Amino acid sequence: MTDYSVIDAGRRCRLGEGPYWSVRQQALYWVDILGMNVYRLRATDGSVVSWQIPGMIAWLIERAHADGFVAGMQREIVYLSLEPLIITPIACPEPSLPGNRLNDAKADARGCIWAGTMPLSAEGDTGSLYRLDPDGRVTCRDRGYSVTNGPAFSPDGRYLYHNDSARGFVYRFELHGDGALRNRSVFLQFGPDEGKPDGMTVDSEGALWIALWGAARVSRYTAHGHLDRSVTLPASQITSCAFGGAALDRLFVTSAAEGISGEPMAGSLFEIDPHVTGVAPNLFAG
Repeated sequence: MTDYSVIDAGRRCRLGEGPYWSVRQQALYWVDILGMNVYRLRATDGSVVSWQIPGMIAWLIERAHADGFVAGMQREIVYLSLEPLIITPIACPEPSLPGNRLNDAKADARGCIWAGTMPLSAEGDTGSLYRLDPDGRVTCRDRGYSVTNGPAFSPDGRYLYHNDSARGFVYRFELHGDGALRNRSVFLQFGPDEGKPDGMTVDSEGALWIALWGAARVSRYTAHGHLDRSVTLPASQITSCAFGGAALDRLFVTSAAEGISGEPMAGSLFEIDPHVTGVAPNLFAG
């Protein structure tokens, strides 16, 4: 018996990312950044549908007071409606950096979105971490990243976790009630043979689940930074993870097929029984 199942086994993403569980719809959304697609898995019947998007899309997050999503598309943050397809720009965080793109994002309990950028080449340190407030204002909160990834929040809202995947660092910040970040520290550091920390999420016990690019696994680390357990998957490039299901007791894991040969399951969406529940995702308050 394996520790995982494969969802929609015939589908392969070039760069699967951004899994997001919609409590409203009881459905999982995820994206293929390079394939320029959004996918939706309905929990009620297991059906999967897709939408072609005119540009690289890195993430989407539901709006609290309106239908549709906020999404990261290439260099712009936009409002996104899928049915019908309507894209309305909100902000371009880095108008002077055409060689960068948006990469990963999450909303906090205040309804703000924390979104990272990265160089398209994945080389250099021009990536930054931004906060999008409900009024549409965008501010830079941290700089000097190569590949930003996986913002995640502790269940009590006290901490924000954020990765520089290329360097192997998972940072932890104090997140204050006014939205300020303070006291960045290295929470975890991965060596060259341990995989690169990619997307991640936090469970109801405060442990951090991290997708490890290049290591064919997703691993759980306690709030004290101790490795609790790992689930090995049949794809080396594991990209992100999110809790879902009616009881938030399933873990959905994305992967990438780009640049890989000899891995039939590369680019698949996997489902894991994590033996713990997750936390419902926050919505954008704008």
